[in-house]
Amino acid sequence: MEPEVTIEGILERIAYVNEENNFTVAKLRTKDGRNPITIVGNLPAVTPGESLRVTGKWVVNKRFGEQFKVQSYLSITPSTLSGIERYLGSGLIKGMGPVMARRLVEQFGLETLDIIEHEPDRLLEIEGIGEVRLERIKQAWKHQKGIKEVMIFLQSYGVSASFATKIYREYQNKTIPVIKENPYRLATDVYGIGFKTADKIAQNLGIDPKSQIRAEAGILYILTELTEEGHVYYPESELVEKAIWALDIDREIVTSALANLESNDRIVIKNNSVYLKALYTAEEHVAQKLNELLNTPKIPFHINTEKAIRWIQGETGLELAERQKLAIQKAMNEKILIITGGPGTGKTTIVNSIIKILEKMRLRICLAAPTGRAAKRLSEATGREAKTIHRLLEYSPKEKAFRRNEQNTLAVDVVVIDEASMIDVLLMNHLLSAIPSHATLILIGDIDQLPSVGPGNVLKDIINSRKVEVVTLNEIFRQAESSLIVVNAHRINRGEFPHIELESKKLSDFYFIPKDEPEEVLKTIKELCYKRIPQTFGLNSLDDIQVLSPMHKGIIGVVNLNHELQALLNPYGEHIAKGVRKFRINDRVMQVRNNYEKEVYNGDVGRIIGIDEEQGEIIVRYEARMVSYTYSDLDELVLAYAVSVHKSQGTEYPAVIIPILPQHYVMLQRNLLYTGITRGKKLVVLVGSVKAIYMAIRNDKVQMRYSNLAKRLTPL
Repeated sequence: MEPEVTIEGILERIAYVNEENNFTVAKLRTKDGRNPITIVGNLPAVTPGESLRVTGKWVVNKRFGEQFKVQSYLSITPSTLSGIERYLGSGLIKGMGPVMARRLVEQFGLETLDIIEHEPDRLLEIEGIGEVRLERIKQAWKHQKGIKEVMIFLQSYGVSASFATKIYREYQNKTIPVIKENPYRLATDVYGIGFKTADKIAQNLGIDPKSQIRAEAGILYILTELTEEGHVYYPESELVEKAIWALDIDREIVTSALANLESNDRIVIKNNSVYLKALYTAEEHVAQKLNELLNTPKIPFHINTEKAIRWIQGETGLELAERQKLAIQKAMNEKILIITGGPGTGKTTIVNSIIKILEKMRLRICLAAPTGRAAKRLSEATGREAKTIHRLLEYSPKEKAFRRNEQNTLAVDVVVIDEASMIDVLLMNHLLSAIPSHATLILIGDIDQLPSVGPGNVLKDIINSRKVEVVTLNEIFRQAESSLIVVNAHRINRGEFPHIELESKKLSDFYFIPKDEPEEVLKTIKELCYKRIPQTFGLNSLDDIQVLSPMHKGIIGVVNLNHELQALLNPYGEHIAKGVRKFRINDRVMQVRNNYEKEVYNGDVGRIIGIDEEQGEIIVRYEARMVSYTYSDLDELVLAYAVSVHKSQGTEYPAVIIPILPQHYVMLQRNLLYTGITRGKKLVVLVGSVKAIYMAIRNDKVQMRYSNLAKRLTPL
């Protein structure tokens, strides 16, 4: 058995970091070695230029040869000029990049770090450092020292550097005492730190795996995971079994933990249904507000709907179909109306017609949609201002609440919401709270699309309750009949195989390219993005083409597709690294969580337009807004050359490419394929196998979501 040895050296560069478990591959230049050695292991918070004392064993990797496997390490203050310069210029301190680091070392030599620590005001001697920058450097150095202590404390627990930064930001100087007292708080207090990481820390701190505190945290974790699958509640008996299996604890401990969580108002248990408290309140309130809207009279007005329909047909020059006329009639008479239908069925025509008639009657109308892009499309379609629901409700980062609520309702008579299938129960709760009881609510959406990313199946539940009037548009209009995208979307929705154009000289808006192997699909997608679609259709690779994948992992999953497409479409230029990921100027990126302070939300897509290495920041443009991200915020962003079909909801793209293979069988569902295809405006290309398309079309079983909204709305 090889003995453990200790080696000292300067960290020359980091070759690889797995941000999930912080496994790192790096090059360490030892004091007596000519060539740097490869070190591997869990190395959170290490920085190029830093001096390290690493303890471990030499191992031989079959593929990469001799490596030093690190069991533990100690950070040592850099002791050479080059080490200090590299250490300070690595992005460690916000406000100091390589140029400024060089100036400091040239001025202060080996005393540089000591001066920053004990005599920071002397930094004013350096050209380019004034009072403002000096204060930033002081704060960053103090901040970094605090983080370093947290890093040392957490390094054996597999917590990444970025998460340690977030932990420190949440608890500041109380970080270590808080974690020692109850490490499970991390799972609820810090975005990105899950139960598993918190549990690992707890076990190392000696907390009993059979303890009540662990059982309660585990149950909350399981309920949160189920929420991310779309469930508003979960059956108590099934939840108990899940907890017993996942936490490896006795039934008595689970039932005791459930009772304690309920008594502490963390969960609600009703009729064998276990809710997180916030979801119970939201579902109950949505039902209450919908009933209140339905039972409160409209503002009294008189309208001859037949005359209004004749007028709008004269204004628009369009002959409305019978169901479109019915939708207008219902919009004039009902308090709540749902208009649903697939592509090409005239939803936009109806919305425009209803708005023009209501405006003629001098009613106050507001238009909104769940996402920025959906709101922009609604605005373009109607020629009127449309907002995201979050902006409509005026979220205040300072107050951490929506300013528009039951006490301060919207000053409107009619609220029109597009892409309503995307609204989850939490957002619907906030929306309904802000709608005055006299107002009319018109929800427009396509119930055959995927349900909301968040919990619930709100639009479908409201329809299934039969408490609300619904007009279903099912006639494809003449101008849409020529589009294979529209025709095939409806064919797929009916369970029929799409009409397809194989590669031919005839231009179409819908193609299928048969490929059976993931490597072939990947190669074809890259060719389509880089050359074939831009040359044939005049579309821009970066702006107009979106790849939609059913899966995240694998060769043609979202993660690898983004890596490959970034290397192909935007390979050079200024960038900032986050582990093994690189964000470059011009990259298309997506926000993956709601950030109310920045006013960007899960699913928003933007473009990186600036990188400031000195400040450790990137600037992302979302439509007309610029948003700044610090290095520790970057886990909220992912590349968006490829996105999941779920994340594409509410957005349309000029061209869509969808890989589809039998390997995706877990996600191959009719509504997923239908949703993906209906994202394309001018062009849809399926790349994959006929078998996989058949698998998706035949699987019309929508994944069940536990929700009681329909029952709450339906009278006994």
